[in-house]
Amino acid sequence: MIPAAFGYERPATLEEALILLARHGEGARILSGGHSLLPVLKARLAHPGVLIDIGRIPALSGITRTAGGLRIGALTTHYEVESSPLVREACPLLAEAAGRIGDVQVRNRGTIGGSASHADPAADYPAALLALEAVLVASSPDGTRGIPAADFFTGPYENALKPGEILTAVEVASSPAGSGGAYLKAAQQASGFAICGVAALVTLSGGSIASAKIGVTGVATPAYRARKAEEALAGKPASPESLRAAAALAAEGVDPLDDFHASAEFRVQLAKVYTERALAEALRRAKG
Repeated sequence: MIPAAFGYERPATLEEALILLARHGEGARILSGGHSLLPVLKARLAHPGVLIDIGRIPALSGITRTAGGLRIGALTTHYEVESSPLVREACPLLAEAAGRIGDVQVRNRGTIGGSASHADPAADYPAALLALEAVLVASSPDGTRGIPAADFFTGPYENALKPGEILTAVEVASSPAGSGGAYLKAAQQASGFAICGVAALVTLSGGSIASAKIGVTGVATPAYRARKAEEALAGKPASPESLRAAAALAAEGVDPLDDFHASAEFRVQLAKVYTERALAEALRRAKG
């Protein structure tokens, strides 16, 4: 289909973009890579009066070190996240998740900020951002604020951004010594989106699991932390039995999705299986 008519603005700076967003209000939508928004427009599921194209604002791209980790500009592409030596060194779990998104064309055009803001229940980034306890940085005319990933994804295609705010960066801490991460998913074959995707970050202390952080996408909406499974692993031996027992709790307390891609029962089973596999791979990497 052809989208309904809309206006188009292309600001050169973040400040200009925020002014335009305030001017046009609810009738405006932010455009970055376009992989999430353009299909919605073509299907006429959204009818914005104006698109504000932030795709050529240099300050919103790039990956830099911070005191405790990395700051990734919202316009940084999936391929840049996947291939960055900084990300691979400090936060390899995020690089792995980025490399599982779509195909080469999508990864070269889509952006981390656009994907996170779109909050697709089957997207790959939410699981990794939750497991990494990332902070998403929102900017408005009043300044900036950090939103923990656990609070950012609020529902299907819904996020915690307030009117007038633009997601400008994602901040992640460097993975601690003695840790390993993994992202695995069962993908829809046509689109590559996750029917179930699990990101696991395991930290060892001696022969025991000091902590485990598990993000799950595709199973419920929104993506969630499997906290019951995490709690079951804390202080336990780094053994297959511990992983299996914890993985059995991966969908505890969630309302699983039930659609033509997979039944609720199947998604719950996938959550258990992929949590165990992701934990096992993360544990293997943590052992070095």
